[in-house]
Amino acid sequence: MPVPVPRQRAIPAVESGQAQAASAVGGPRKEEAHRDATSTGNTGTTLTLLLIEDDPAGSPIVPDLLDSAGKPIRVRTARNLTEAERLLTDDVHCILLDLALPAPGGSDADDELSVLRHVLRLAPRHAVLALTGSGDAERGTEAVRVGAQDYLYREELDGRLLSRAIRYAVERKRSDTAERRLAEGRLRAQENRRLERGLLPTPLLDGSALRFAARYRPGRSRALLGGDFYDAVRTPDGTVHAMIGDVCGHGPDEAALGVELRIAWRALTLAGLCGDELLSTLQQVLEHERSDEEIFATLCTVDIAPDGRSAGLCLAGHPAPLLARPGRLAGLLPYDNNGPALGLLPGARWPRMQVELGAEWSLMLYTDGLIEGRVGQSGERLGQDGMVSMIRRQLAEGLRGETLLRAAVSEVRDLNGGELTDDVAVVLLDRTS
Repeated sequence: MPVPVPRQRAIPAVESGQAQAASAVGGPRKEEAHRDATSTGNTGTTLTLLLIEDDPAGSPIVPDLLDSAGKPIRVRTARNLTEAERLLTDDVHCILLDLALPAPGGSDADDELSVLRHVLRLAPRHAVLALTGSGDAERGTEAVRVGAQDYLYREELDGRLLSRAIRYAVERKRSDTAERRLAEGRLRAQENRRLERGLLPTPLLDGSALRFAARYRPGRSRALLGGDFYDAVRTPDGTVHAMIGDVCGHGPDEAALGVELRIAWRALTLAGLCGDELLSTLQQVLEHERSDEEIFATLCTVDIAPDGRSAGLCLAGHPAPLLARPGRLAGLLPYDNNGPALGLLPGARWPRMQVELGAEWSLMLYTDGLIEGRVGQSGERLGQDGMVSMIRRQLAEGLRGETLLRAAVSEVRDLNGGELTDDVAVVLLDRTS
């Protein structure tokens, strides 16, 4: 039967301020210690405690401080804040601060926690334990309110209690840091959503008899805005102008450029520009604002006459709109005079085509995200023909307006077998007799 070997006490190395001064200069450099000061995990990292006390030799702290794995907790000591700042390297996980330490020069003498506030500013990423007398619980409680993870009574301190307090403080600081980062991330996400939502258009159609509906789905995950853009306005003469466009790419830069083009289109339209003159100016905006010379944008614009029976159409490398009228099959408008996308050819021209609409109609503008999805296991694109067939069937089922657009986007997604990778924008204008 084996004879048990007596267990030896684990004695951590206690480093004085004088002995540590040289090692701090040549100690772990920041580029070699990018780990979070509050992160210990289960990687075998040795916990390090920095004790800040004016008489560390007389401290009641016993030497056998152990972490949760039974490993010695390394202890460094500093007699003042100057020494503490020198010893506060990236491998320190927790600070034990004597609240009775003399206040730093220039501090408010009436502030009993000025030392703690100084340490918290000095080491915002580190866990801090406050050390106070048993008769000063109120001061310890206030220290926690100010930012310490916990407070301990000097008279009641022993190795086991301090070891547990250190582990608790480190984990609590790590949890608080993670929670703060999560809250900051959520706040940034909320701000981004509010910003993106504010960049989506609000059509200006007051006084128009036309009904307007739109659906928008960005291809980027968890984004509200993509490279597709659309808008509609009514000018003082009663003409309703609508447009839809698509900046190549799906990132935030493309989304920002789409917003710039939409705002420019609205301003130019309200200023009286139309057709080729409008598109030529938009091309200048794109060329000036794009981050790369290879970036381009497709665009479709329509200007509907005040009586609602005819419209002018300009296409810049964009799919032709779909027109639906009672008693006729829905179909695409002519696209023989489709001009190039904006940003491809300097000095390009975009002819304006005149289109007869009639007394009652629905006009659907869309981006290529609606037609480039796959169809089932075949892997084929839906294409314009497939989209036209789908819209004809949905119209025959009595779908109109927002309901029609919602059903169209949903069916395209289902045919694709999941989320579409491209941005999708669809605009529908309706006129009833």
